[in-house]
Amino acid sequence: MQGNQLLDFIKDRRSVRRFSSEPVSDEMLNMVLEAGRWAPSGNNNQPWRFVVVHDPAVRAKLAPFTKFGAVLKNAPVLICTFIHLPSMYNDTKDHQAVGACLENMLLMAHGLGLGAVWLGEILKSAAEVRDALGQPEELALMAVMALGHPDGGTSKPERKEMDELVVARL
Repeated sequence: MQGNQLLDFIKDRRSVRRFSSEPVSDEMLNMVLEAGRWAPSGNNNQPWRFVVVHDPAVRAKLAPFTKFGAVLKNAPVLICTFIHLPSMYNDTKDHQAVGACLENMLLMAHGLGLGAVWLGEILKSAAEVRDALGQPEELALMAVMALGHPDGGTSKPERKEMDELVVARL
């Protein structure tokens, strides 16, 4: 893929919050997880950990922890992404690595024709989500990604102009 093609691909990705009932194949799910696994991390510590949720009862159990509960209930798969606290060596760098992991997974989902959304608002209930999933305190929730086949279109979000974002060119 050439630079312009890659940029167009990145610009074309959207957050998808409505999914069809079509299941996500294990092959596609594993490719999404593999893309996350190959994200860069400082000292190659790979601090991310995943809990993959297919079970509708578990998705429904998580739904009250976010105002986007309907998205959790409707998505065929949730990828609950945690940071493994004992693996961390620098708070900022390790959190950035998890962000890179999530972005890799979003881009892979898009490349596979799947839809996905990175839900961060659920972090207000991070401990409750971790407990509901039966995970130890050494894992801290970073995001929940809803994943599935898109059901309907999405709008194109506005972006700030580049001169508003680049504060200096030295």
